[in-house]
Amino acid sequence: MIAPLHLGFDVSCGAEHAFAVWTDHMGLWWPLDHTVSQRPDVRITMEPGVGGRIFERTPSGEEFDWGRVTAWDPPGRLVYQWHLGAEAAQATEVEVRFAEQPDGTTRVAIEHRGWDALGAQGEARRLGNEAGWRGVLPRFEAACNARLT
Repeated sequence: MIAPLHLGFDVSCGAEHAFAVWTDHMGLWWPLDHTVSQRPDVRITMEPGVGGRIFERTPSGEEFDWGRVTAWDPPGRLVYQWHLGAEAAQATEVEVRFAEQPDGTTRVAIEHRGWDALGAQGEARRLGNEAGWRGVLPRFEAACNARLT
């Protein structure tokens, strides 16, 4: 069995804001070199609610599917199937929990799992995603601190 990835960190905002930055404002923090098109003008969307799509759309309307929401419990929990750059049959599962602390900060806990379903590619994909998350998450933290209009 390939162990899930577990990542945790604190952001200096409430859970509602952190959840909104993750879901409604993904384009503010997701790096363009981690998209399928790698276009500077791509739009990243996570549709709210169970069944919502996660995808990128180019200005010409071309879409690339990244995943689908399987649990939507704002502002505390989000789960989605994730297959950025791969077929939907190769999806892993990402669960993100947002726990607001008494001091107004929020503890973000991520569990990225399902590597066994990828067979021989599972361990390599896990290692690649671990490095990817470590590069992406500081951008999420910075976006949580930014003023959203």
